[in-house]
Amino acid sequence: MMIMESLETSFLLGLASLLYSAMEITGIVTAVIAVRETRTPQGAVAWAISLVTFPIISLPLYWIFGRSKFHGYVDAMRTGRAEFQRRIGRNHDVPRVTPLSERLFPHSPHTVFETLAESPFLGGNDMELLVDGPATFKAIFAAVEGAERYVLIQFYIVHDDDLGREFGELLVSKAREGVHIRFLYDELGSYKTPAAYWDTLRAAGIEAFPFHTTRGPGNRFQLNFRNHRKIVVVDGHTAFIGGHNVGTEYLGHKDNGYGGWRDTHARISGPAVLPIQVCFGKDWYWATSEIPELDLSMPAKRGSAEVLALPTGPVDPLENCSLMFIQAIASAKKRFWIASPYFVPDTSVMKALQMASMRGVDVRIMLPRKPDHLLVYLAGFACLKELNCPGIRVFRYDDGFLHQKVFLADDVLAGVGTANLDNRSFRLNFEITMLIEEPGFCKDVETMFLNDFNHCVETGLTEYDEKNILHQTIIRFARLLSPIL
Repeated sequence: MMIMESLETSFLLGLASLLYSAMEITGIVTAVIAVRETRTPQGAVAWAISLVTFPIISLPLYWIFGRSKFHGYVDAMRTGRAEFQRRIGRNHDVPRVTPLSERLFPHSPHTVFETLAESPFLGGNDMELLVDGPATFKAIFAAVEGAERYVLIQFYIVHDDDLGREFGELLVSKAREGVHIRFLYDELGSYKTPAAYWDTLRAAGIEAFPFHTTRGPGNRFQLNFRNHRKIVVVDGHTAFIGGHNVGTEYLGHKDNGYGGWRDTHARISGPAVLPIQVCFGKDWYWATSEIPELDLSMPAKRGSAEVLALPTGPVDPLENCSLMFIQAIASAKKRFWIASPYFVPDTSVMKALQMASMRGVDVRIMLPRKPDHLLVYLAGFACLKELNCPGIRVFRYDDGFLHQKVFLADDVLAGVGTANLDNRSFRLNFEITMLIEEPGFCKDVETMFLNDFNHCVETGLTEYDEKNILHQTIIRFARLLSPIL
């Protein structure tokens, strides 16, 4: 009996040793992959050391959080482009970017933005700044109610609450009228939404699909990528983009747990809607493997605004989102004001803010005083301390949670979109930002900022120093996690 127990023990120990050795080998191989693929040297070193030293813990963490490239999307777009050419050919007005060698002013800020977007600024647009949820959803509902041909919808979060159900009922009503509706949602952001909600839409003939961030062998275990875009397009001529998701908390009621909600959207009518449709079409093709039937003729001019739709994401060959912010900051001569719910930027964006302040630019950063994600909120204190530039002013919004993603460079360039000032937006999320050049719209953004500053407490860059040692230590640990926050 004792001999049998000894043999069983030896077998189990040998099996455990074999499994651990296999895990060690897998950890070493994965460490090599991490060194090759991780975008920052600091992240590569951190993953390599942890994968070799603690493979039991680090391997599953790397498979879930470690990748910064979204595999398969570029190949899918290449296949989709070939199919697009076969089906549509040249029967479209999708604009191309003027090559650098053909530009009259190659050093213009437009060149960088247009190269990143792979699309040019387009004139003749009518813009409307939509401040907070009631104004945003009133405008979206009215536009959808007036739809005659099709509606494209894409949101990160869709709640099955009063607003979500009201929106769903409107879409069902329009679908029954014969309007073709396509609805993309992020399955991670909308994980709480019951299947019955989507089943109701589909039963009415609405095409509703998750984005499928885990589709493809390279993304199977990844939970780190999100499609954070919020897009509504009506009949190919009017679009809405900004920070609002579909949920009653975005209406800003004081009893929403945050004491209110501050967010911003923009309505675009005119030629710039065409590149927004192209952005949606690419995401739709990834999710469904089908090219949607869209009106790709150039929308009629409706105003005077020059507008660029700039999609960014983990499929970009460069870090386009970060580069967009750097170029916007570098273009500012008098002021650069920015509002974001999170402040965990990379070193290059931090340096761009510092240099702007050093050349006399009025740099103001507006952040929430009340957090919704504690770790990101804590990491932000460390980032503000690292700015260490006396000319930079920091404001904490104190009338509810601040969720808007807006910036203003001088009086000539405004940005409204979905991208936050953090690593997730820079490297992991699919985002979209509208860049607008139009004096009237920029004036509206300035007025909005000035009103928001009146609801802020100016704190400066010394918040970290005012914390006790324990709080500072927690902040530093949160900062270490910033690559995956």
